[in-house]
Amino acid sequence: MTEAPPATSAAPSTTPSLPLRLAAETGGTFLLVFALVGAASCTAVFPDEQNTVGVGLLGVALTLGLTVMIAASALGPVSGGHCNPAVTVGLAVAGRHRWADVLPYALAQVVGGTLGAGALLLVASQGQPGFRSGVLDGGFASNGFGEHSPGGFSLLGVAVAETLATAIFVGVILRVTGRDGSPVPAPVAIGGTLTILLLTLIPVSNASLNPARSFATAVFAGPEWLAQWWVFLVFPVFGAVLAGAAARVLRRR
Repeated sequence: MTEAPPATSAAPSTTPSLPLRLAAETGGTFLLVFALVGAASCTAVFPDEQNTVGVGLLGVALTLGLTVMIAASALGPVSGGHCNPAVTVGLAVAGRHRWADVLPYALAQVVGGTLGAGALLLVASQGQPGFRSGVLDGGFASNGFGEHSPGGFSLLGVAVAETLATAIFVGVILRVTGRDGSPVPAPVAIGGTLTILLLTLIPVSNASLNPARSFATAVFAGPEWLAQWWVFLVFPVFGAVLAGAAARVLRRR
């Protein structure tokens, strides 16, 4: 989740082409959604009386943390490994990503995430009769507030939680990928931070922090879930903007 090195006019550009970067963001977000939603909807509570292979909330949080760590390590040198429109916006606000690339990145992330969710449903349709419908009837690990919140949290509670968590997440990304670096590898710090934040937010909103991830599941889960997607677009992006603006001010000082 670092920005690709900027091109200069004095030397040949070493920055990967935009199509290559967009392909990386598409693939990375595909992996993120496929792994996260697969863990949340298929193995967090496996359909077995003893739940012998259920991974629970900790397993879901670790799945996303490890997936983001892998994506940041593998795709960071290509596209930055954002896999999240909020991260892309936060980096742009901080002056670490080109504004002209924000919309293409976001579109690639949404497409990749939606393809990941669709592929997961294809796999689910090959399970026992009723398995796919059960996954969708349960909301397909979508994010929500009110009756769609796992803990029944209000819109205000979800808005505050998503804003603060995304601000923390993007703030950590900006810090560990900055000029001064980090005492631990950046992907480890980023993945660990996301794991902790998921453990905090899953009962509140099912933990979004990522508009592409939220859209990918809501579009399949149904209109009632999709109608709440705006919350998981507005507030994660707002949190990312706060983190990016703070980083920019601190850097100037």
